[in-house]
Amino acid sequence: MGRAREAWAGWRADPAARTAALLASADAVEAAGGELAPLLTREQGKPLAESYAEIARTAARLRHFAAMAPESRTIADGRPVRSEIRWRSLGPVAAIVPWNFPLQLASAKFAPALAAGNTVVLKPSPFTPLATRLLGSVLSAVLPEGVLTVVTGREPLGGLLASHPGIRHVTFTGSVPTGRAVAAGAAPGLARVTLELGGNDAAVLLDDVEVEAVADRLFRAAFRNCGQVCMAVKRVYAPARLHARVVEALAERAKTVVVGPGLDPGTELGPVNNAAQLARVERYTARALEEGARAVAGGHRLDRPGYFYAPTILTDVPPDSPVVTEEQFGPVLPVLPYGHLDEAVEAANATRYGLGGSVWGTDLDRAEEVAGRLECGTAWINHHAELSLDQPFAGIKESGVGVAGGPWGFYGNLRPFVVHRPAEGGR
Repeated sequence: MGRAREAWAGWRADPAARTAALLASADAVEAAGGELAPLLTREQGKPLAESYAEIARTAARLRHFAAMAPESRTIADGRPVRSEIRWRSLGPVAAIVPWNFPLQLASAKFAPALAAGNTVVLKPSPFTPLATRLLGSVLSAVLPEGVLTVVTGREPLGGLLASHPGIRHVTFTGSVPTGRAVAAGAAPGLARVTLELGGNDAAVLLDDVEVEAVADRLFRAAFRNCGQVCMAVKRVYAPARLHARVVEALAERAKTVVVGPGLDPGTELGPVNNAAQLARVERYTARALEEGARAVAGGHRLDRPGYFYAPTILTDVPPDSPVVTEEQFGPVLPVLPYGHLDEAVEAANATRYGLGGSVWGTDLDRAEEVAGRLECGTAWINHHAELSLDQPFAGIKESGVGVAGGPWGFYGNLRPFVVHRPAEGGR
């Protein structure tokens, strides 16, 4: 922490040097892709192509935020005073990231923080420390010493970092219980807190949806990264008359998708990342089956070494089953029928989460009207979980506090500083 504090003075003082360093960092990440991607796949489990995509997004974020600079503004309100709003960096930032997208989510935190003139202490998940440490090593070659520091370890490391009096902003992505603990740890020092927490995103299919036309996109939105995505589709609501077709289309894809080690060239879905997460997926699925649900595809662990679970499509699921009401964070998707659209919207909103949601149909104006009724931070039409670097990303309810992404995420790492002086001719 002392290194981060010492480095802050020089880093915040030279915006042009910051921009150059961040652009050089993006180049360095891309150049190291051949080393980073295989390590990320071995450690996290995702297919190699997805690891390369994660590295590309990491570099893209660095370039995106390198181009940002705070804009001063003068307030003219009729008084004989000129008031100018300027922006100052906060100081050392603690970034705590999860294991599902360790590099991409790390860059989503450190890129805007560094661009704003802060220094960063980055803590990866203990399940994925190696790729993050390698990323830190790559960046240390182009960033000044102490500007970005990677620290690894199990708890209480995260708690100690969040509660350290030298930290001025804690940005965390992970579970709701851990997010609460992070916020509590930061409270005594009154550090700013940004929390990106869980999601239980619903996909609402309208009665004019073309099932086969959207099935591939819908399946991908639910099962990318083996379902280990905060904003993945985690439940589907389909009109009763189309329900069987939707289940069949998704089950067909679940049965044919290639599951295997991420380094195998043909693999489309890798394993669940860790034993605890696999146990959670198994527990929620088993309970749903005990309650009367039916696995049209999957519903079981695969008989091979590793944390492999068969992609699972569930039907006849009780709406109050935990696999519907909670975030199981794995390759399991319940598909529920509805009779009236209002019922589907009510069910989609009947959750303590509010990260994202989507509406699928042919009439785009109608779909947009329904999307406007979803209680979430981001709604998509005929796709899901696709983000622009320019947009804000924020959840409501228990899905988060604060905003990431775009200029909103950038200014979230700054504080306003206002200077008042007499107008010309005044005293």
